[in-house]
Amino acid sequence: MDWDHPHPFTLDLQPGPDDIDGLAHTNNAVYVRWCEQIGWAHSGALGLTLADYQRLDRAMAIHRGEYDYLLPTAEGEALRLGTWLLAGDGRLRMERRFQLIRVRDGATVLRARWQLVCIEIASGQARRMPPAFLAAYGPAAIAG
Repeated sequence: MDWDHPHPFTLDLQPGPDDIDGLAHTNNAVYVRWCEQIGWAHSGALGLTLADYQRLDRAMAIHRGEYDYLLPTAEGEALRLGTWLLAGDGRLRMERRFQLIRVRDGATVLRARWQLVCIEIASGQARRMPPAFLAAYGPAAIAG
């Protein structure tokens, strides 16, 4: 597959009947849900789950999300979603990127990015990333 960046964390997907909208293709909101799903899966694979976020009273929250819907997909199509973390400022911010590829022809059907900021869950205020975040996310991040 022709990935935008090397070594993505990937998730194989296939739109089901409930994912298809009135235009007979995968609804855009489904792509957003899939990005959230792979983001949590990748974070968990790196050692930080929702339970860890709650225990640490810190979270990486989406400050800005951008989605470029390039091609439609249909029910039953085999898709592979990849994600990467991009190094941020080492204190508050980092970025997560996504690329969705249609398996049969290798076409990229979606590119997306999230600008993330570390927050204190209790207050919702921006706070420095705790050492556990830096230890888990830092080595996985690629240069932007």
